[in-house]
Amino acid sequence: MFLDAFTILHVILSLLGIASGFIVIYELIASKPLGSWNTLFLVTTLATSVTAFLFRFHGFTPAIGLGIISTLILAIALLALYRFGL
Repeated sequence: MFLDAFTILHVILSLLGIASGFIVIYELIASKPLGSWNTLFLVTTLATSVTAFLFRFHGFTPAIGLGIISTLILAIALLALYRFGL
């Protein structure tokens, strides 16, 4: 039961990240300033990556390696944007 609810949460976070990503792409193409959609995109995609590590897995796979890289890049992007104002 818990795994089902957790999987649904993970999928909802993924879909929010994808949907907000399309809006962020539109804003970038239209040369609009980064706003709250960018924050939503970064937070939901980071949360998707983090929650993926909480599923059961057996051994290291390329997907886990990509998840580690993705998590690090998203965390750096959030820090750069909101901590250092870059």
